[in-house]
Amino acid sequence: MKSVAGMNVLVTGAAMGLGKLFATRAVEEGAAAVVLWDANETALQQTAAELGALGGAAHHGTVVHQQTVDVTSSDRVATAAERVRDEVGTTHVLFNNAGVVRGNGYFWETNPKDFTLTMEVNSVGPMRVAREFLPGMIESGEPCRLVNIASSAGLNAIPRMAAYAASKWAAVGFSDSVRLELEQAGHQRVKVTTVCPTYIDTGMFDGAKGILFTPMLKQEDVVEATWAAMLEGRPFVVMPWTSRMNKILTGVLPVRLRDLYLRRVGVYNSMDEFYGH
Repeated sequence: MKSVAGMNVLVTGAAMGLGKLFATRAVEEGAAAVVLWDANETALQQTAAELGALGGAAHHGTVVHQQTVDVTSSDRVATAAERVRDEVGTTHVLFNNAGVVRGNGYFWETNPKDFTLTMEVNSVGPMRVAREFLPGMIESGEPCRLVNIASSAGLNAIPRMAAYAASKWAAVGFSDSVRLELEQAGHQRVKVTTVCPTYIDTGMFDGAKGILFTPMLKQEDVVEATWAAMLEGRPFVVMPWTSRMNKILTGVLPVRLRDLYLRRVGVYNSMDEFYGH
């Protein structure tokens, strides 16, 4: 796949941050339709207006659709997906980007509502959305892409964010398993990319401490790397390089030595002063 020109692109969590940037890139490349899903109706309307104007200015003819969708609701996801199929047709590229992070306390101090919400948005939500659109991707016979935004927290344990780490471990396992299922079933034209960045400057991780050799990632860099991998159909984006190294080392080191290493480089203390939204 060389670009998303002429294709239909759907982005969850599209009102701001990475989601807005993915949607903007789709408009700039001349997608036929860009569908924006987000639970924040006010921010969604503003983003839709901006992208609609951008599509017109670029003379691409991109049609921007917006739907207020809470991915924790099966009924709302199903209703919105049916509307997309009716109004847009096949979704060729799906970015499962909606996500939340709550608190920086120890798990036993966590409100059950917070960890339930975290799992619903970050783990079950992508499953709900993918289940709605994957059949159409397969049936279309066209090159299609499913991009699941997970996290490096889905590769290594992180103290003070047990629920978030659990949700992203689940997201990684789900995403890469679906990739293998599509290959096993012979649906080679549908590719899955799992994205595992460390902390990104979206505001979600304000206050998170730096990790040795691991600066806060810029949104634009994550979008650029993800976009290139999506077009090529590559299975994983893990960034920066230290996240890949940490995953390898924790797979071969004894647990106590692993803990000592990750504590020394700052991974285990990175959320001590977190206050992001």
